[in-house]
Amino acid sequence: MTDAPPQASRSFRAALAVYTERSSLVMVALGFSAALPYFLVFDTLSAWLRASGLSLEVIGFFSLVTLVSSFKFLWAPFVDRLRVPLLDGWLGHRRAWMLVCQALIIVGLWVVAGFDPTRSLGAIAVCATLVGFALATQDIAIDAWRIEAADTSRQGAMAAAYQWGYRVAMIIAGAVPLILAQTYGWNFSYAVMAGLMLVGVAGVLAAPREAQHVVRPIATAGLAAAPARDAVEWIARLAVLGTGALVLGSGLAANAGILGNVVAALGLSGLRDALLAAWQSDVRVWVHVGAVVAGLVTIAVAASPLPGARTRPGVYLASALADPLRDFFARHRSTGTLVLALICLYRIPDFVLNIMNPFYLDLGYTLVEIAEVRKIFGVAMTMFGVFVGGVAVARYGLLRAMVIGAFAGPLSNLLFIWLALQEHNLWALFAAIGLDNVAGGFAGTCLIAYMSSLTSAGFTATQYALFSSLYAIPGRLIASQSGRIVEHAARLADGGGLAVLTGLFAHRPPQSFATALEKSGVSPEALGAGYVLFFLYSALIGVFALGLAVMVQRRTPPPAPAP
Repeated sequence: MTDAPPQASRSFRAALAVYTERSSLVMVALGFSAALPYFLVFDTLSAWLRASGLSLEVIGFFSLVTLVSSFKFLWAPFVDRLRVPLLDGWLGHRRAWMLVCQALIIVGLWVVAGFDPTRSLGAIAVCATLVGFALATQDIAIDAWRIEAADTSRQGAMAAAYQWGYRVAMIIAGAVPLILAQTYGWNFSYAVMAGLMLVGVAGVLAAPREAQHVVRPIATAGLAAAPARDAVEWIARLAVLGTGALVLGSGLAANAGILGNVVAALGLSGLRDALLAAWQSDVRVWVHVGAVVAGLVTIAVAASPLPGARTRPGVYLASALADPLRDFFARHRSTGTLVLALICLYRIPDFVLNIMNPFYLDLGYTLVEIAEVRKIFGVAMTMFGVFVGGVAVARYGLLRAMVIGAFAGPLSNLLFIWLALQEHNLWALFAAIGLDNVAGGFAGTCLIAYMSSLTSAGFTATQYALFSSLYAIPGRLIASQSGRIVEHAARLADGGGLAVLTGLFAHRPPQSFATALEKSGVSPEALGAGYVLFFLYSALIGVFALGLAVMVQRRTPPPAPAP
């Protein structure tokens, strides 16, 4: 999709009608096909492994396969450039890639269904990794098709429809395999789940063809072919690229398990022990940030031309990974940095709220109450927010909807300060969680639509993969410190540094923060003050995002007049 100015407003009925279009309906099936294998491999599989008697350490290792999606931008250029033989002419570039990936996922799940974890754990791990790569590649192709098959005003509805299908599959993957396994066994259960992937296949076949695909040329004229030398250079560059991705992923996951195993396999057991110790040290957050930076630098080195020499591998990698960024900054110029900063900050107010279950428990709510409000009502409110976000993008235009979402995010975070000051009241819990989830669903839909509008023909998959990785990386790193921020602020309050905030809890309900001393080593009033300061901090991040959204809106050309 070429970068387009904001869309002019359309009627409310026309905005709603976007959801009934063929492309939007197809997105429900594609969202289903994206979520089903993800939760089967990275969530439900853990229940099968545990039921087979495997240790939690082994089970935790499987969760690291999710890192694949964090650096899918590394092979997104190949999805942009390489055509699938035979299928490309029949289905089009993007749908051909989707169908191939879905076939690989179905085969992978079917093969997993035939294994016994107690005897073939290694084979299951290999299949899970291959399914992870196929799933990440399918995500690349789905995002690119969505962007190229619909204009900017429809991207909100497309993103909303995708998330509806995703949520349905999440529920099915979390419950149906367990029910089937109870009666018929895990192997039968996973075989049935592999069959459910046909929903995604039907979505691909029903999807309209995207716009004519454009492959951007890479200037290799004048470079003499040297097959042997190029092969050696490709191996070396891919090895460095893989090393950078491994270090980057270890930093993002805050887990150096795979990195340590690779180092140990090279005979460097001492280095493995040092890495594992550093990842768990008191300064681990800086270690994780450093790993992310080092990984990105290593990837950049792997993709850089050799000094004083132009080679085919160097030119290809440099063009494939750097040209999408050059294209972006050529179109946005000085505004490009602001746009990237907006992408990085826009969802952080939501990312940092990763300690909400402990917060609700500290307020004295029961596990059943939290489950009913957060996991049932909250999910419904999120999907309502997703729906409203899609309507807002179509009705009011993309950037105006982005500003609304940026305003709603920090405002909804402040609701939790109000909740912390209430008596044990389920209606207050419903209100705080419901409004926050509506705001989160709204903002998420707007951001997806906005990132989609920033891509250009020929670089769609690569640019969107870069943007989606960019917004996730800062959020993951900053969110890892949420608990420490609350407890550090609470200790400061216990020392008399936040007397104004502790005073708010002088007449707190008895059940609120009753276990503060036992669990966090601070007084109940101090823990309440810590949470208040944390929610103020999360809202402040949102204020910066709101400022960036307004600045970007003002620097973007006004919408074209309606014809």
